[in-house]
Amino acid sequence: MKKVILSAAIVLGGWASFANTAVVAPQIDEVVLTPQKEYKEIKAEELPQAVKDALAADFQTATLDKAYVNTKLEYKLEITVDGAASTVYADKDGNWINKE
Repeated sequence: MKKVILSAAIVLGGWASFANTAVVAPQIDEVVLTPQKEYKEIKAEELPQAVKDALAADFQTATLDKAYVNTKLEYKLEITVDGAASTVYADKDGNWINKE
């Protein structure tokens, strides 16, 4: 009789474990970062003379396509050098900034 009760308890316990639903945390497939517009486009004439001088000295064959500035007075310059487009960054004193 003990074996029958024990067997019934094991069977009912097995069924009860299948009846439980597993709690699954939602999976995040990807993280989407929205770039913020931190640079504002400006005219080439609005660049500080130090930045213009640094551009002329270090990139003699470059053509300035677009210029941008942020709140920290860092300048983003889109230039074309020998047919290849490039982006360089400079501070207000004409020192180049390495941004990756």
